[in-house]
Amino acid sequence: MSKLRIALVQMLVGANKAQNLSTASNYIAKAKSQGAELVVLPECFNCPYGTSFFPEYAEPLKPGNASFDCMAEAARSNSVWLVAGSIPEEVITPDSEKKLFNSSMIFSPLGELVSVHRKIHLFRINTETVKFDEGEVLTGGDSPTVVPISDGVSCGVGICFDIRFPQLALEYVRQGTSFLVYPGAFNVVTGPVHWELLAKARAVDSQQFVVLCSPARDESASYVAWGHSMVVDPWGTAIAEAGVGEEVIFATLDLSTIASTRQKVPVLKGTRTDLYAMEWNLARK
Repeated sequence: MSKLRIALVQMLVGANKAQNLSTASNYIAKAKSQGAELVVLPECFNCPYGTSFFPEYAEPLKPGNASFDCMAEAARSNSVWLVAGSIPEEVITPDSEKKLFNSSMIFSPLGELVSVHRKIHLFRINTETVKFDEGEVLTGGDSPTVVPISDGVSCGVGICFDIRFPQLALEYVRQGTSFLVYPGAFNVVTGPVHWELLAKARAVDSQQFVVLCSPARDESASYVAWGHSMVVDPWGTAIAEAGVGEEVIFATLDLSTIASTRQKVPVLKGTRTDLYAMEWNLARK
């Protein structure tokens, strides 16, 4: 695989879970009809984003649950790879404790669940206009997630706040990924200054593609998403960007540009593992 056509679904998310799932499913079919091979949904696509909503909308990530069944069928019937944004995941531990995670399901074109990424870095913000702490109700994940797409091509998955940590992106480089996917719901405070900046920073850090998928903006929501879903190439150039409303955007990832970018600016080969703490050698990537 030298090129991969992807679609980002920037959808409006409301209080009706069934409607949200139907909207997502319809957009996945639309993306497929326009040639998408991999489709990305936004963070919290099945419910409004907010700590007060997570317990109510949470589901186990297994057959027999609405979000799982709908997304598995959408991937299978459209024969696409699907990074199903994220939903609140409910887990009952062996000692009967209930835990909630912010989790992304990744399905193969056969409709099989191949990976789950649990948001590692929980979102916390304390500004004059926005105060939020996912840790009030959510538990953080404890492992990176690499998804093999085809021979020699894989993606690393993060969720929203995960993009602020270059260490995670570089771990994905170490594991040989070609692109990074971040379903995210930045707000109208951090979005204008950090959304595009972080997308380009991670692309330049890791010298691979970076994909960010946001919900559409709803000014009446308790948490107002920034929008502007985007794709950035390994050179740090935005090759696709949405506005703030509901839409699907497309990009073709020319994977050959990863090697050419690393040849032109051999940052990874110049990593000084003898001077700073890294237990792996980026020079071979």
